[in-house]
Amino acid sequence: MQKALIPSFIVFFISIQLFYAQKPQKPNSVEIYNQIQKLNFLGSILYIAAHPDDENTRLISYFSNETKAKTAYLSLTRGDGGQNLIGSELRELLGVIRTQELIEARKIDGGEQFFSRANDFGFSKKPEETLQIWDKEKVLADVIWAIRKFQPDIIINRFDHRTSGTTHGHHSASALLSVESFNLTNNTNVFPDQLKLVQPWQVKRQFFNPSWYFFGSKEKFAAADKSNYITFQTGVYYQSIGKSNQEIAALSRSCHQSQGFGSTGVRGEETEYLELINGEAPADKTNLFDGIDTSWNRVKGGKSIGELVTKIIAQYDFKNPDNSIPDLLRVYSMILALDENHWKPLKLEELKTIISSCTGLYLEANASNQECTPGSQLKIQLEAINRSAISMNLESITILPSSEKTIQNLVLQNNVLKSISINIQLPSNLEYTQPYWLKEKGDVGMYTVNSQSEIGLPDIKRQVKIVFNLTINGIKIPFERTVIYKYTDDVKGEVYNYLDIIPYITSTIIDKVTVFKNKNSRTIDVKIKSGKELLSGELQLELPKNWTVFPKSIPFKLDKKGMEQIVSFEVTPPNQNDDAIAKSIVFIDGKRFDKDQVIIDYNHISKQQVLKPAEAKLIRIDLNTNDEKIAYIMGAGDEVPNGIKQMGYSVTLLNPEEISIEKLNQFDVIITGIRAYNMLQTLENKQDILFELVKNGKTMLVQYNTTADIITQNIAPYPLKISNDRVTEENAEVRFLAPDHPALNYPNKITLKDFEGWKQEQGLYYPKEFDSAFTPIISSNDKGESPKNGAILVAKYGKGYYVYTGLSFFRELPEGVSGAYRLLANLISLKKSESNTIQK
Repeated sequence: MQKALIPSFIVFFISIQLFYAQKPQKPNSVEIYNQIQKLNFLGSILYIAAHPDDENTRLISYFSNETKAKTAYLSLTRGDGGQNLIGSELRELLGVIRTQELIEARKIDGGEQFFSRANDFGFSKKPEETLQIWDKEKVLADVIWAIRKFQPDIIINRFDHRTSGTTHGHHSASALLSVESFNLTNNTNVFPDQLKLVQPWQVKRQFFNPSWYFFGSKEKFAAADKSNYITFQTGVYYQSIGKSNQEIAALSRSCHQSQGFGSTGVRGEETEYLELINGEAPADKTNLFDGIDTSWNRVKGGKSIGELVTKIIAQYDFKNPDNSIPDLLRVYSMILALDENHWKPLKLEELKTIISSCTGLYLEANASNQECTPGSQLKIQLEAINRSAISMNLESITILPSSEKTIQNLVLQNNVLKSISINIQLPSNLEYTQPYWLKEKGDVGMYTVNSQSEIGLPDIKRQVKIVFNLTINGIKIPFERTVIYKYTDDVKGEVYNYLDIIPYITSTIIDKVTVFKNKNSRTIDVKIKSGKELLSGELQLELPKNWTVFPKSIPFKLDKKGMEQIVSFEVTPPNQNDDAIAKSIVFIDGKRFDKDQVIIDYNHISKQQVLKPAEAKLIRIDLNTNDEKIAYIMGAGDEVPNGIKQMGYSVTLLNPEEISIEKLNQFDVIITGIRAYNMLQTLENKQDILFELVKNGKTMLVQYNTTADIITQNIAPYPLKISNDRVTEENAEVRFLAPDHPALNYPNKITLKDFEGWKQEQGLYYPKEFDSAFTPIISSNDKGESPKNGAILVAKYGKGYYVYTGLSFFRELPEGVSGAYRLLANLISLKKSESNTIQK
């Protein structure tokens, strides 16, 4: 056997495909070998930063797969405040997507994933602001909890704690909290309640991981003094799969699809740099674990285990991995006998994976339905097969969470499939499936998680599981499997989803924001969906007393599971301006149901169910509009077209390929969605057509684009350069630079009150340099900064108008911010302002 050709690498990512985010892994012989190698390494590294996609996947992959260390990434937030390039989900729904993207990334690079309760509330320019909004004490507690629980020997910070104010405030805050935690995690007086579940822990070394980005350019970094840095090569080439460490890291980074971080792997040498922040530097600069015992000797009674695992590695038969089973079972018994509570459970789980892989043991629990309600009957098809000559019996199965055990006494013969059908009764108090951090109402800076043991967990806690209690060569080993639902798709083939526990009934107010421009009533449509058969009850729409709803309730009857029905209420607003939250409430046999089921289903992540309050916002505002017909060219994806429709406009979505003089002549206004000029390459060749249309009398409104990957520098008919300027303080003072301009006067008189109640930010990526043909309309800035005048730029071009705006209409309209609707109506009506015709 030529051991030199086998890299120290866990190559399970080979089998990952976009359609199968939760498909069970079936490791090959090389992968099994590397799992056994990792079994013999007892050292760990924790990488800490602020957001999904902040992590250095090259380092995570290197330490996990080359060094064999247990490696994890602690992202303080779930990325809720970012933008979304693949859909219209924002805030907590985007956080769910980005959480799953991180989980998929870790499957590829071999790391683990943790979070804190911190909510990504949007861009922050100073860590002081970040820590105030986050609740510093709670987030620090979460960092210390993660360290005590994971017990890393080494911590690596992505960001520098000494450069506050020069980067995103979340970035600096993550480093500051990490550094502060170094001398606290081993102090029993610090967050002592945690010590009921974990032990004090002292990290040995803490590093900062600099790169050229922190110096402003690769040229500056190359010229910088690096004598204080530890350097090492991570450009490892793994012969057995023909990929470099960087290529694997690129696959991991490319999981961040919602952020547009597709990455191309590179080959060859690559240097990483670390600066020691705390602890004693390693004498051997090529080995971060120098002086730290990473063998089984660090566990009392573990020396003989390490010796036996070393023997297994030396004698491993790549053609017959099951030859290792007798010794692996001995290792299992030896670990089971240890009096230790950290490495013991971790290594037992690793070992069970290795044993099942070596024997070709496949265990599955497949539900007959993907969705079930608490208290219902569920049919599950169990599959068990042993594909080795090893003696194996299925003694019993245990159903969780009820802990009901049924005896099986089945001999699992070599390559003989055992299929068992069971019916289980789900507990009536079974919790609905949903992200645990969204179960309770949080605030702008923090999610609410009341259970200490749940804090930091990456994913949903799924309760319905089957434990296969096996005896292998006389050794009893339980194997736990989460119940899944799989089906065959004609295009994708075998598709796996998890079992979701759902309410009896859910309801959705179809329009999340309804705009009342006057005192006239409007129809509010509500969709109800049954989670089980034979449901009947009544639906009510709850509103404040000054709003009128007719009828008071609507009876319904749904005979089949999954059946949907749309019902309508007539709602009359008060005479005066007002905001209201409408709540859809279903009553069945006196029981109240108030959840809206949101399904997030993308090919690159596991399908997700989020249960939100069944609510919508109704706004009664003084809003004047005209009858413009609008063509909307979607960019990264947003809900702005729905908001424009709510204002009473006719909106048509167009693909950029459809842009022509003939096609667009029927419209009055052309609007490009957020980041359209980052996403739609076709627009580069359509600019002359668009500018010609403006010249002939149309209005063109371009929403924000980023400075990176812009497809053309000629984004406007006059010179205009986008910058990184933004106003993150949503309540920042607004100053009118052109108070007499139609943008502030027609058809709605805009006042400072229209900028009250904005969410997360005012705007982003404002142009800083622009031609004198543009009129800047407003100015604002964050505290202590210079005025930012590029939020709305209007230019007359020929007979029409060109508008560039970085204001966050894509956030404000879905939040029902009244002033955003009034201001957008004015920008749409610029051409009509010339004739001063108002339609109310």
